[in-house]
Amino acid sequence: MHRQSTAIGLLMKWPALIAIVLCIVAQAHAAQDLRTEVIAYREVDQLYSVDAVVEAVKQTTVSAQVSGRIVAINFDVGDRVKQGEVIVRIDEREAADAYAGSRAQIAQAQAALQNAQAIYERTRQLFTQKFVSQAALDKALADYKAAQAQLEAAVALGSQAATVKSYATVVAPYSGVVAQRHVELGEMATPGKPLMTGFDPRDMRVSASIPQRELAAAKRSGAARIEFPALAKTVAGGQVTFLPAADAQTHATRVRVGLAQPVAGAYPGMFARVHFTTGRAPKLTIPEAAVVRRSELTAVYVVGDGGAVKLRQIRLGEAAGEAGIEVLAGLSPGDRIALEPAQAALLATGADKHR
Repeated sequence: MHRQSTAIGLLMKWPALIAIVLCIVAQAHAAQDLRTEVIAYREVDQLYSVDAVVEAVKQTTVSAQVSGRIVAINFDVGDRVKQGEVIVRIDEREAADAYAGSRAQIAQAQAALQNAQAIYERTRQLFTQKFVSQAALDKALADYKAAQAQLEAAVALGSQAATVKSYATVVAPYSGVVAQRHVELGEMATPGKPLMTGFDPRDMRVSASIPQRELAAAKRSGAARIEFPALAKTVAGGQVTFLPAADAQTHATRVRVGLAQPVAGAYPGMFARVHFTTGRAPKLTIPEAAVVRRSELTAVYVVGDGGAVKLRQIRLGEAAGEAGIEVLAGLSPGDRIALEPAQAALLATGADKHR
């Protein structure tokens, strides 16, 4: 009777045992399909990194050149502006009155010139006929030249008045983005008062300070890469310029690194990091995509010889460019890691359930 009940119990457990075996087989196949990589030491660039700040090569604060009340503000912070578009209008009635007065003076000077020219022509004809003296001819010529000078002066004043009148319409000097608006509608503008600040996002650079002890290595590098942590981007740097001056307090030298191409989302004042290549060195590296970050935990999924997948904590070093990121502790050469953390997590979870 006891043997019969034991046999019945085993028969009842067979489906569960079969399910476990099938699950283990399925996981083994899934582990075989999982993309992995055997890590090893690689010759990678040795970097010197320094914090930097993004700057705009073209950044302009447009100021008022005439006095008047602000009657229109056509753009605000963050708006894109094309070159030549009107950004601010200032009340131009005073400048328009001055321009109208200058046009009247030009008309008056033209009439005076025509009259002086006619008098000079008549006097010259009379002089040839011996009806007037040389003194009368000289006076007529002097009056004619004086009328010409008065017309030129009136035209110059008219051009100046037209220029002042044009200052009431403030236009964008180049295409860009409005970074700051300094005035409100209805405020009084005075010559020199800032109106708007803008920059060209297509022409950016980063600026950093390098200690003198690292300056020689950075100059030998001749090339740099720029990292934008907030954007999760790293791009190739353009022209590197070392300013021929050092800060008197920190003794650090400023260096400017241009952007080889525009970076979407970058703006002046943003934090960046510049990496100078100073040599080559062997480092234990892994792909950045294989790293799992959970709160304060940094780890990777390690695949064992039997296909078992386990999460292992590691300590990372500096970025190694295309080679990935350096591993300081937690892994050894020859370890196989999963390149697809999400799929590896499912395999590790499934293995834990069936233990």
